[in-house]
Amino acid sequence: MYELPQFDFSKINKKILKVLRNKVFLATAGIVIVGCVIGFSLAASALYYFPSQTQAFLQYFTPAAEAPKTENQGPALYKSDISYEQAIIDAAKNVSPSVVSIVISKNLPVYEQQYINPFGDLGPGFDFQIPQYVQKGTQLQEVGAGSGFIVSADGLILTNKHVVSDSQAEYTVFTNDGEKYPAKVLALDPVQDLAVIKISRHSGTPSNDGAVFQPVTLGDSDGIQIGQSAIAIGNALGQFNNTVSVGVVSGLQRTISASDQLSGTSETLENIIQTDAAINSGNSGGPLLNLKGEVIGINTATAQGAQSIGFAIPVNVAKKDIDQVIKTNKIVYPFLGVRYVLIDASVKEKYNLSVDYGALVSKGANGEPAVTADSAAQKAGIKEKDVILEINGQKITKDNTLAKIIQKYNAGDKITLKILRNGVEQNIDVILGER
Repeated sequence: MYELPQFDFSKINKKILKVLRNKVFLATAGIVIVGCVIGFSLAASALYYFPSQTQAFLQYFTPAAEAPKTENQGPALYKSDISYEQAIIDAAKNVSPSVVSIVISKNLPVYEQQYINPFGDLGPGFDFQIPQYVQKGTQLQEVGAGSGFIVSADGLILTNKHVVSDSQAEYTVFTNDGEKYPAKVLALDPVQDLAVIKISRHSGTPSNDGAVFQPVTLGDSDGIQIGQSAIAIGNALGQFNNTVSVGVVSGLQRTISASDQLSGTSETLENIIQTDAAINSGNSGGPLLNLKGEVIGINTATAQGAQSIGFAIPVNVAKKDIDQVIKTNKIVYPFLGVRYVLIDASVKEKYNLSVDYGALVSKGANGEPAVTADSAAQKAGIKEKDVILEINGQKITKDNTLAKIIQKYNAGDKITLKILRNGVEQNIDVILGER
């Protein structure tokens, strides 16, 4: 066995002691140790106080593992890692099959240019030919377009009243899969800008559960909050079906005066949702969704001369219409029959009233009667200048209007009004009429 030479450890120890006694070495070693301690402390603090930022920093410098490739896989569909963005993608994908385009067609006169002699057969010197347009029959032409969405498997569609209000027009529905169906208008809402139409599929095989058309999921518009996300889908400009736009709920309980340029009609809409999700011409009747893909409103109007100010009718208002059409094939509203001004501090002062809430029964701006003839209000003895304070114990305010309270009841229901007449409060029973 080989023997290794012996080391002289005494010489090594002397060299080590000499190095340790060197002040420069000691200072350098001290700086390194202190730096390591500080660096470790900062790293620990970062992990504790800024975990997400630290993780993102580490991921930036860590090469991402490539997904295994398979043959004939095709292009990968985009899927966002951001939950908000993916929610929009999923909502649009799930609801789009239920959103339809509604094309409005009408028989319009067709004119042909002809040349005639205004002097008839007066002979030489009177041979003049003047062009004149003469009607030559009629032709079915597209005059407008709107949107809607399927609310039942048998083909009920909810849309705006102003989209399908022309009784002389024909309506054709195009579904997202390119199919074309003639539509029948079942009912027009007498108060809200809502209508229910129907399409039927005479051929085709229903799915296993018996469904033919894919209906949307209706949400709860009473729980909407300002600032929550909103998604609008519709037939933008009557050309781009299933256009998706995104925004937020900008306001609630708005009151607007909406007009339709095509028909020239106008109406006042109360308790409306305001959104900055783009609602263009042709979007009327399309759904307004939350991030769950539930319908929370029906797009109905935009503010002219403004940017990104649109309005939608809360879906809870439409639920009653849908139920009525399913049960009775019509839409009726409870009708009291009064014109009124909601009372606030300024109205109280103007009319020298003793209350700052309620509804003051008064004539219309153009002199229309305060109480409608032969209405429920007239039969119950309601008079001009009465102040309706409460309905069945519910106080009438700016946020809880008379119209809003009345809509909770049905035609034929008996309600009790607390009114103020000549400074004296009294209760009057009323049986609501029908409109």
